[in-house]
Amino acid sequence: MPAHTHDDVDWAGRLSSLRRLDVLERDRLDSVAARLVAELPAQPTVVDVGSGAGGMSAALAGELGRRGGGTVILVDAVDELLSAAEKAARETGGSTVAVETIVADLGTVELSDLLPPSDLIWASAVVHHLPDQQLAVRRLARALAPGGLLAVAEGGLDTRCLPWDVGVGEPGLEQRLAAAHEAWFRQLRATMQGAVRMPYGWTEALGKAGLTGVGSFSYLVDHPAPTTPAVREFVLERWTWLAEIAEERLGNGDRDAVRRLLDPESPEYLGARDDLFLLNARTVHHGRRS
Repeated sequence: MPAHTHDDVDWAGRLSSLRRLDVLERDRLDSVAARLVAELPAQPTVVDVGSGAGGMSAALAGELGRRGGGTVILVDAVDELLSAAEKAARETGGSTVAVETIVADLGTVELSDLLPPSDLIWASAVVHHLPDQQLAVRRLARALAPGGLLAVAEGGLDTRCLPWDVGVGEPGLEQRLAAAHEAWFRQLRATMQGAVRMPYGWTEALGKAGLTGVGSFSYLVDHPAPTTPAVREFVLERWTWLAEIAEERLGNGDRDAVRRLLDPESPEYLGARDDLFLLNARTVHHGRRS
């Protein structure tokens, strides 16, 4: 059985896809880590909440190692993801970086009870999966040391991987699949136990949590066609997952087109195409505790 999360997604089953995305984002994550760590004190305590497969865990640990060391604490509700992130962080951090792990659910626990006061807390694509997003942001903010920085990576631009017309079914298939995924997520939040709407943006949420100097920046992940093996495998895994969760929300023609695109025996198989790409943007919202 998958580990319980509020969205009931089998995140352990998505580990390989998360790892593939980490590889494709590696340079950008290194750049973001360097930007966030630049003004931290010596030997800082840095926390990665919802560490996933460990892409940012590794980037943060590597940056601390280059600065002379510190502590990286990884927090996740899924044991398999936490183990992967710990391995990634230890490989890049070196002997001067201590790596610790905590199995915890930000949706149910007070993080400040589990952590030392932290100089930087990074939370990427995790808060929107929790019932009360504003409460989660407040819990993250309360775990900061005075002057500590919270960085919440949420939103941006949807991932795009395929040409508008793939030659199967009607043009615009990827956009319709994205719309079906959006409908799935709306229903997920509507039926999530204890869900609370947050009818404002992330910078306002940080301000409501008492943080100052609130701002945002975005980073772009761009792997253009012609495709590479890493992009091709990521696209195949992503489309397989999207097809599973969105199938009931697609018309018959789109379901047939997706089936043909994911069938290795089909002449339209995505894995045989050279025009796949990866383009997306993630926005990082940040603020400091007074």
